[in-house]
Amino acid sequence: MGIRLNRPEGTSNDRAAEPLRTSTTRRRVGQVREGVVRVREDALAVEEPLELRLCLRGDQSPLQVAVTMRTPGHDFELAAGFLFTEGIVQTAEQIDRINYCADRSLDSEQRYNIVNVFLRPGVRIDQERLRRNFYTTSSCGVCGKASIEAIQVRGISPVLDDGFVVDGEVLGGLAEALRGAQAIFDKTGGLHAAALFEERGRLVSIREDVGRHNAVDKLIGHAFLNHRPPLSRHLMMVSGRASFEITQKAAAAGLPVVAAISAPSSLACDVARAFGMTLVGFMRGDRFTVYTGAQRIRHRGQTVTGVD
Repeated sequence: MGIRLNRPEGTSNDRAAEPLRTSTTRRRVGQVREGVVRVREDALAVEEPLELRLCLRGDQSPLQVAVTMRTPGHDFELAAGFLFTEGIVQTAEQIDRINYCADRSLDSEQRYNIVNVFLRPGVRIDQERLRRNFYTTSSCGVCGKASIEAIQVRGISPVLDDGFVVDGEVLGGLAEALRGAQAIFDKTGGLHAAALFEERGRLVSIREDVGRHNAVDKLIGHAFLNHRPPLSRHLMMVSGRASFEITQKAAAAGLPVVAAISAPSSLACDVARAFGMTLVGFMRGDRFTVYTGAQRIRHRGQTVTGVD
């Protein structure tokens, strides 16, 4: 049985289940160039709060799991990806349906800023852990999870070392492929992106968001809703830096390789090393830096050696 994706009551109910909302908005701005001021319209990325609620039983009030500042679009993937990468659910079969809030006491726009995730009967979660640990923003990520041990306690296993290898020439072309697929960034210049690639560099999917970890959750959520994790034969590239939260989400999805346009943090490297992942940063065409898991990178026919 598949997951039902529904809109609020009174709206169209289709599989896409996304409201007619936009990820961008336009504002009049004063642009200064070479001492000349010109008034023009500019496109901005939309940033709005999204409240994620978990519905356990019909007779129980929804449980608030997280609030995050996000760019509207792919909200159900964001919700599913967050629940999966944070260890609240393990399989798509545990989710019965996902919908926007149908509370008519809220104005129509606010309904689209609340997502309800209904679990199937019999699925159990640690409600006290949720109340104690979860609150997110687009800047700080998930608070209360500042250690590798916290990930290991959740039961995430090291990524399989099954011979997955990426050629350096393929890796060097990912930044251009990522940038070329960033449709909303082209309009606004203000969004992060996360993309999933196959071993030979074919782009599988891409998601954009004002929050870098939201983009990752949307990307992994898309795969999760299609029953694809673990993503052991794929690699993920992010448009900014590689942080702890991004790397631990990649570990949850079983991704063997994470590449970033900018630098990784020290804790991101520690997570990648602890879970047997390959972490690459400073992607600049054919130049990049391998921080961990160099055995998966082949350069001119040889694997990179001497890396932690």
